[in-house]
Amino acid sequence: MKGLLPPLLLLGLTVWAAPRGVPVCERPYAPVQVVKVEVPFPEEVQRALEELVRAELAREPHVGLAVGVRWGDQRWVGAYGLRDKARGLPATPRTTWRLASITKTFTAVAVLQLVEQGRLNLDADIRTLVPSWPEKRWPVTVRQLLGHLGGVTNYGRFGPSHDTGPLDTAGSVALVSGYELEAEPGTRFIYSTWAYNLLGAAIEAVTGQSYGEYLHEHVFAPAGMEHAALDDRQTRDEHHAAGYRLREGQLVPSKLVDVSGRFAGGGTRASIEDLLSYGGALLDYRLVSRASTGLMQTSMSTRDGRLTDYGMGFATWPLRGHYVVAHAGAQPETSTLLLLLPGEDVAIALASNVEGQAASLRRIAYGIIELLLEGEGSRVNARRQDAVDAVVNEGLGRIFGYGLAYHLWASRGPGTLPGTGGLPEAFEQVALLLDRTAIARAPKATRERILTAHGPSEDWLFIRVGAHMARTMEEALGAEQLRSYSARGPLAFFNDYLAVCEARECPEPFRFNEVLRAELRRLTAGNIESTHR
Repeated sequence: MKGLLPPLLLLGLTVWAAPRGVPVCERPYAPVQVVKVEVPFPEEVQRALEELVRAELAREPHVGLAVGVRWGDQRWVGAYGLRDKARGLPATPRTTWRLASITKTFTAVAVLQLVEQGRLNLDADIRTLVPSWPEKRWPVTVRQLLGHLGGVTNYGRFGPSHDTGPLDTAGSVALVSGYELEAEPGTRFIYSTWAYNLLGAAIEAVTGQSYGEYLHEHVFAPAGMEHAALDDRQTRDEHHAAGYRLREGQLVPSKLVDVSGRFAGGGTRASIEDLLSYGGALLDYRLVSRASTGLMQTSMSTRDGRLTDYGMGFATWPLRGHYVVAHAGAQPETSTLLLLLPGEDVAIALASNVEGQAASLRRIAYGIIELLLEGEGSRVNARRQDAVDAVVNEGLGRIFGYGLAYHLWASRGPGTLPGTGGLPEAFEQVALLLDRTAIARAPKATRERILTAHGPSEDWLFIRVGAHMARTMEEALGAEQLRSYSARGPLAFFNDYLAVCEARECPEPFRFNEVLRAELRRLTAGNIESTHR
């Protein structure tokens, strides 16, 4: 049951990044507190969502699960199973769940709020804000910590002792302060909860408030998160979900740990209603400005030009032409996921009280995207005969996926298109890169270049070409047709673009070259199939 609702088209001004060393906004951001009047999804959509979730729950043992979906002004929340198996208490929309690393997004929002107010500089050395952090071989900036590019170590260095009792901010920072940086800042992505604890300490230093107090006043309350708080076991109520893990095929209670030592990197709890409201507040720019939102959702890169697929507090990636902004959480007692499609005004929130459910939550989220946003159009599958075909098809898929995703993000969300090079030259480069003869001469090297051709090291080649193709087709065929390519696939995207160019008499460089056009005809021939993946 797909394509049930019309597309939502949001227009917005965009920025790619703020100049280094200055606040994102010239003046503190003062959000207009206009909250959408939300309505239920149509009954047939609600039934389809229920069926999708229950089909996933039937795959393997589970205890409790909550799912929330927001698309524009439409909202749906479902709760399944038990929040407490021993006492037979059901999961409800009011149930609170340990959020784990989704907490990092709250920390990033708080930091960007302070940047907008001119109270914090993204390129400040963290030692100027947290003097208890000892001098290291290299200075580490706030920006680098937000993007996990600061070289700060993560859990792998620690034994089981760090979660056994309550810790304050100083104790949390002290956990990691004695370790040397694992890499020079800016050179390597190292995911680190302890890096975010440093940011939490910086928030406290700048504001004079505790981290929890700041979140309650400036993040939770403005977002309408009524039951969100730091996950202190002493303040949990009967609505909090008990945690479980699978051991030898059986569900057993989770190990009890105190997460106060992970406070700004993984120390909060909230209900599914809270988490969905937070997603909506981000999409509506009610917590930080559009400019700051775009900055948070823009993937950072290492010094040598490799994208990290992580911005400031959020991971980012293309999914069948959708621009995904998300963060997962995994700890004892919990598995969580918050996924946003800012180019399509969608928020999806999921929480389970069973550990290790990342793949299951991702399947549910991807299924919801398919249900709501992808139509029933025929998918054109590539007719592959050899390894060279596979490399060509990989390139076509990445141009389509990144191009359509970035076009939606830039035209309807808070992003903007990167790159500085000329488009005619970019189209020529793509045609040469996907040439069969060149691939056959150096298949491994060519494939490696294709896998990085969307990034800064190649001046965003695939994004610039794919986004131009998407924009051209939207102008010619309309938004509804453009939306169909997420289901129809890259070959349909390329073939329809070439047909539009033929009708519009595009300049020759924008039609690739005859060699690539012939390759597209060969890959397409006899392989048009309707699929429901």
